[in-house]
Amino acid sequence: MRSPGRPGVNQREAKQAFWKRIAEGLSSEDAALACGVSQPVGTRWFRDAGGMPPTSLVLCSGRYLSFAEREELALLKAQRCGVREIARRLGRSPSTISRELRRNAATRGGKLEYRATVAQWKAERAARRPKTAKLAENDRLRQYVQDRLAGTIRHPDGAEVPGPDVRWVGRRHGRRQDRRWATAWSPEQIANRLPIDLPDDESMRISHEAIYQALYVQGRGALRRELTACLRTGRALRVPRARTRGRGKKFVTSEVMISERPAEAEDRAVPGHWEGDLIIGLNGSAIGSLVERTTRFTMLLHLPPMEGHGGPRAHNGPALAGHGAEAVRDAIAPQFTTLPEQLRRSLTWDQGAEMAQHAKIRIDTGLAIYFCDPRSPWQRGTNENTNGLLRQYFPKGTDLSRHSAEDLDAVAAALNSRPRKTLEWRTPAEALNDHLLSLQTAGVASTP
Repeated sequence: MRSPGRPGVNQREAKQAFWKRIAEGLSSEDAALACGVSQPVGTRWFRDAGGMPPTSLVLCSGRYLSFAEREELALLKAQRCGVREIARRLGRSPSTISRELRRNAATRGGKLEYRATVAQWKAERAARRPKTAKLAENDRLRQYVQDRLAGTIRHPDGAEVPGPDVRWVGRRHGRRQDRRWATAWSPEQIANRLPIDLPDDESMRISHEAIYQALYVQGRGALRRELTACLRTGRALRVPRARTRGRGKKFVTSEVMISERPAEAEDRAVPGHWEGDLIIGLNGSAIGSLVERTTRFTMLLHLPPMEGHGGPRAHNGPALAGHGAEAVRDAIAPQFTTLPEQLRRSLTWDQGAEMAQHAKIRIDTGLAIYFCDPRSPWQRGTNENTNGLLRQYFPKGTDLSRHSAEDLDAVAAALNSRPRKTLEWRTPAEALNDHLLSLQTAGVASTP
C-alpha cells in the first residue's frame, strides 16, 4: 500500500460541519470559523467543490466508527486495555473493535500500531465508491454536450463568428462587460433534446444535473470549469438556496412590506401615495424619481457625487457616488416637506440599500414608507412606466451627474405638462392642481 501522506485529521467531520453551515446560509468565511478552520481554507473548500457539498461527505450511519471513537480507541489501546474492555467503553461490539485494530492499523514500522489519524485515512479510502462520470467515459456524449453548450456562433454560410475575446478569470462576469459568445444551450435544453435527436441510442442520455456537476465540481474530468462562462448566468460557482434567501435587506421588516400598505393606495382613489426608484447611469451616477400614483405627478431627485468621490473610500464610510442612504435621505425630505400633508401619505420603494434610512425619512416627512417584494417591479408599475419615459431624456449608458438640479426640474415640468390617456388627456399638473383646489374648497366649506 502506498504511503498515506499527511492524514486529514478530523477533516471529514470539519467539512461536514462546514457544509451544514453553508446550507444554513452562512458565507464561506463565517462557516469556516464556525467549524474551527481558517477562513482561506473555507473559501478554498467552497471553490473546489463548485459551491456544491460533495457526495462523499454524506453523514455516515452509526454502524461506522467516527474519528472521535478512533481517537478514544487509540488511547485505550495505549493503556493496554483489552478488546472487550474497549468495546464496553465505546458501546461497540468486540468484533467491531477487533476488526478495526486488524484492518486499519499502521504498518510502516513492520508491526501493527494503531493510530487514529492513519486509521481514519484507511477507513475513508476503503469507503470510496469510485464511479467514472458519464461524460468522462462517453466521448460522443461529451462532444454533443460541449457543442451545444460552448459551440461557436456561425453565419448562415457557415463562417465562424468569434465574438469578443473574453479572458476567463474564475469568477462571474461583471456588469456591463463582454460575455463569451457560444451556442449557449442550457443543460436542461441539452438533456431534453437528446431523446429527440437520437431516439434509438440509449447511451446518449444524461440529466441536466449531471451536466451542471461536470461544470461546477472540480475533478470530474469531463467539462472544463471555464465553460461555465457559456451558461446564461455566467455564474462560476453555485449559490446555496439558503444564502440567496438570506440576502434580504436587514432594514426591511414585515411591518414595512407592501402587503401592509393601505387599500386606498391600491385603488388610486386618494392622492398622496407615491412610488420611487433610482435611474442609474455611468460611473455610479443616479437620479431619483418620485411619482404620485393617482395624478402621475413626477418629481426628480438631484443626486450629485459627494465630496471625495473617485478617491479612496473610508472604511464603513458613506457611499460617495451620490445615491447612498444619506444622500437619498437628504434629497427626499426637502421634496416632500413642501407638499401639503394630504399629499404625504405613503412612499413605496424597492428593497434598495439607498433606503436604509427610511425610518429617518419617515420622521422628517411624516411619510409611511413601504417596500416591494424582491424581484417584483410590477408592484410599483407607475414608477416603472415613468422611468421608461425618463429614459428619453436620460438614456442608459450616459453620465447622469452632468445634469444640474435645474435641468431635472425642467424635465419633470415637461413630463407633468404632457397629456395622459389614463387621466382622460389631462396633464399630471392639471390633475394635481384640481386636487389641491378641491382641498382648499373643502377647507373653506368647513370653516364656520
